[in-house]
Amino acid sequence: MSANIRNLMLVGGPYHPADANAPSLTRQLAERGIESDIEQDIEAGCKRLAKGDYPLLTVAALRWRMREPKYDGLRAQWALDLSESAREAIRTHLRSGGALLAMHTATICFDDWPQWGEIVGGRWVWGQSGHDPFGDIDVQFDAAPPGSIGVGLLPFACRDEVYERLWLAPGVQPLAHARNCTGANGQPGAWAPVLWTHTWEGGRVVYDALGHDAQSLDHPVHQQLLARAIDWVVADHKTRT
Repeated sequence: MSANIRNLMLVGGPYHPADANAPSLTRQLAERGIESDIEQDIEAGCKRLAKGDYPLLTVAALRWRMREPKYDGLRAQWALDLSESAREAIRTHLRSGGALLAMHTATICFDDWPQWGEIVGGRWVWGQSGHDPFGDIDVQFDAAPPGSIGVGLLPFACRDEVYERLWLAPGVQPLAHARNCTGANGQPGAWAPVLWTHTWEGGRVVYDALGHDAQSLDHPVHQQLLARAIDWVVADHKTRT
C-alpha cells in the first residue's frame, strides 16, 4: 500500500465536466494512500508541478487547440496552446522519476505538443481517430506477462466511450481492448486498445482510455484495474508501513 503520496490532478474541459469523474478518481486514489489536489487551470497546475512536490500527476482533462469551426462556441473557455514552461514541467517531473496516470481524454489533450503522445504512449489523431456514441461496451484483457496490471481480471461490460484508431507509440503493448456493443452500423464496433503501461525517460506512465464518467470508474472490475494501475505507477514512491 502506498502512503503519503501527493497527486496533482488536472481536470476540466467540454463534454467531460470535472464533477463527472474527479470525485471517483480522488476517492480511489485516497484508498491507495494518495492525497489529491485538483486543478482546472492547466498552466497554473504545471507551475505547481514544477515545484517538485507531487510524485504523481494525473491528467483527466480535455484541453486542446480547438481549431475546427464547430468548436467556436467553446474555444474562449476551453482552447489551450500549452506553453513551453508547462511542457518542461511535465518532462522534468517524469525525468525526475515522477509518475503519470493518464485517463480517458488525456490522449486528446495538448495537440500542439507532439511529444505528449510519446509520453502517454498514444494520441488522438484528428481526421483519423474517433468514437461511437456513449453506450454499452465490452472490455477484455489481453494475454500479458506475469505481474501486468490486467492479469487475472475478468472481461466486463459497462457504459463508456471507446476511442478508436489512436496513434500508438512504438513499443507500447496494450493490456486490454474494448469495443462498442452496437456501433454506428448496428453491428459491434472494432476492438480498440484501452489500457497500457510504459516508462518515459525514467517515469512510469499508465493510460486508461476508459472512464468517461463515474458509472464506468465505479464498475467493480474497473475499480480493481485502477487499484492495480495506481499501485504500479507509484511503485517507486511507496512508503512501507
